[in-house]
Amino acid sequence: MKYLYKIASVLFLLFLVSCSEEKIGESEFGTVTGRVVNADTFEPLENVKILSSPTTSTVFTDADGKFTVSNVKVGEYSFQAQKDGYVAKFEATTVTVNNTSEIVFELKKASANNKPPTIPVLVSPVDNSAGQAIALDLTWTDTDPDNDDLIFKVTLRNNSNSDVKVYDAIKEKKLTLTDLIYGTKYYWQIEVTDGVNTPVLSAVSSFSTLAFPATRYLFVKNINDNNVIFTADDAGKQYQLTSSDKNYWRPRRNNQANKIAFIGTNGSQNDLYTMNYDGTGVKRVTSSVPVAGFNSDYIGYSWNASGSEFIYPNFDKLYKINSDGSGLTKIFQTPNGKFISECDWSADGTKIALKVNDANGYNAEIYIISPSGVVTTSIISGQNGAIGGLNFSVTGQKLVYTRDVAGYESSNYRQLDSRIFEYNFTTGLSTQILTEKITGTNDLDVRYSPNESELIFTNTSNDGISIKNILKTTIGSTNSRTVLFSGTAMPDWE
Repeated sequence: MKYLYKIASVLFLLFLVSCSEEKIGESEFGTVTGRVVNADTFEPLENVKILSSPTTSTVFTDADGKFTVSNVKVGEYSFQAQKDGYVAKFEATTVTVNNTSEIVFELKKASANNKPPTIPVLVSPVDNSAGQAIALDLTWTDTDPDNDDLIFKVTLRNNSNSDVKVYDAIKEKKLTLTDLIYGTKYYWQIEVTDGVNTPVLSAVSSFSTLAFPATRYLFVKNINDNNVIFTADDAGKQYQLTSSDKNYWRPRRNNQANKIAFIGTNGSQNDLYTMNYDGTGVKRVTSSVPVAGFNSDYIGYSWNASGSEFIYPNFDKLYKINSDGSGLTKIFQTPNGKFISECDWSADGTKIALKVNDANGYNAEIYIISPSGVVTTSIISGQNGAIGGLNFSVTGQKLVYTRDVAGYESSNYRQLDSRIFEYNFTTGLSTQILTEKITGTNDLDVRYSPNESELIFTNTSNDGISIKNILKTTIGSTNSRTVLFSGTAMPDWE
């Protein structure tokens, strides 16, 4: 009887231990999460089957390639990811109590019996086509025998420079180009891959863009707090020449040199640059001695007639430099330390007009010097207020400029009533050109038209913050003011 009691006691204790262990084990669970991606592109894979050994729940990945397996008993596991067309992969993990284990699967496409995509066929532009726009779509066709996802790469070259542009990871059979160069021949080629086989190359196709249109006007617009140079034709159609990410201003065209000059920010200094009529071929002219003065918005420089040289100011000094950047020479220094803000060089090369002022832009003078730096003529001095906008007539016998007749002076260089004047070298007199200017506005940056029967200039409210517009007017006519371009300034018309 005692023996039977001992056996019953042992069995009872074993039952208790068994029940206790089962009860504890019931709470020992964790979670497994993970993500499945393409091993080549690292893009997420959807509907991948996730299973394990020992067996747990079978789940599938979502659109982001993610999965979650909940209530997994603690222990060592081997999880597997399976998807048709891909090589299955195993990853080991340890599940611990109330913790989350993470797994990442990188699946490679199965290459057995997988065929490569066809050779891409380049559709548009048609091979060797001409007169294409500078913004266009490259299109092509291609198929894959196994319906694999195709990834394209476009390589683009041109005959104008050494640039080679590569556009990667394209999923559509189209690429939009927006920054092509006028009058340039382009060559393009497609590479396609299915992620399994060796990439396949297309033939090379070519096209040419249309020639840059004939334009005569130059001006700047303020975009993203930068001055951006534009050109326009006689019909008013505008073309952007410089990047919106660059600060370039005061454009001047020279038809002998077939170039446009301008001032540009270069680090902490301002330099002279040249470029082609279409905005390509930007080259810096100045380097050791920058363009400098009291206010960069009111600084001016000048070509000579042939386009071989420039004159430009650096505070109280005037320099001459060849258009290729060589031959830097100081030709004048103001005798009283005033800054040179603007200059213009007559077409015959015998006169240089200078506007000088103090460090605040006032106490301004306009006078003429010879190319050797000798002062020959005083045009204006002893006037309060701002002066600017020098431009010789083609004969060099007249000079237009602007002057604030209000004589107002302030710390922010505000002008209240700036009007256009013309100096006649024969008579030695300055006269106001009546242009029906609207009260409360300023006329600035005046220049002669190519035939000198008209003037082109900037007009804006004297509040200093309103929109600027470029206008023209006929000399001698008081009701001929016409707005040419809105939201623009610093005009040139050649």
